[in-house]
Amino acid sequence: MPTKKQSTDSVRPIRALMRGLDSIQQLNIRNGATVTDIAKAVGLPRTTAYRVLETLCVSGYAVRDISDDRYRVTTKVRSLSEGYDDESWVQEIAKPLLNKLADDVIWPLAISTLNGMSMLVRETTDRDSPLALERYSAGLRVPVLGSSSGRAYLAFCSDEQRDVLLEVLKKSDRMEDNFSRDRQLVERILAEVRRNGFSVYDNPSMQEMSIAVPLYIKRRVIGGVVVRFIRSALTADQAIEKHVPHMKKTAEDIAVAFDKAHMPAT
Repeated sequence: MPTKKQSTDSVRPIRALMRGLDSIQQLNIRNGATVTDIAKAVGLPRTTAYRVLETLCVSGYAVRDISDDRYRVTTKVRSLSEGYDDESWVQEIAKPLLNKLADDVIWPLAISTLNGMSMLVRETTDRDSPLALERYSAGLRVPVLGSSSGRAYLAFCSDEQRDVLLEVLKKSDRMEDNFSRDRQLVERILAEVRRNGFSVYDNPSMQEMSIAVPLYIKRRVIGGVVVRFIRSALTADQAIEKHVPHMKKTAEDIAVAFDKAHMPAT
């Protein structure tokens, strides 16, 4: 322990710990990375980057995917965030129901909720889906307007919440938020989402499309249940007809299970 005479500035940082934390951050930002990726991003020799990543695997914070030799964070990383216990409903309630849905929907599924200025992926079935082009991990952040879950949230949240969030996004200097400045276009898109009861996000430059249905907790929308699918294998209309009813049922089941779990004892 430092003495009273010691300044915190005089304490030498533990470089190995800093490297580990930087590596976790890079894995999360990139949704997985190779040893070479981490070595370049963190500024480490390749052998050191390998040891750091393998240490994260041993401690349970990362896993190496043998299918593409990329390292990805595990859900244990979420235990590092403040308030993790407050969101135990994801593991205890949402995850089992999402996994049950995966028995009928083989495509990768996710639950995403609003977190700050982006949508945060809370849980996915990517690791167990044979149809996932990319295996995304919990903790990934995606743009609000550049995702089906974000559009579902904006469409079904209160007018006040929508106005505040769009105003914040308009002032953002992130390229992915530029879309928010065209308010008329945004309103047309959200009106269509409300009419349909679900959101479709289709970026022609990507191989995958996504659909999200709104997820409510205590009758307040918090995000969405999402499915991703390959556009060359399935049209949007086919995916909507086949999967949206099951997704809506799962979203309803999550809301009901949450209410039961938090019902006051009588």
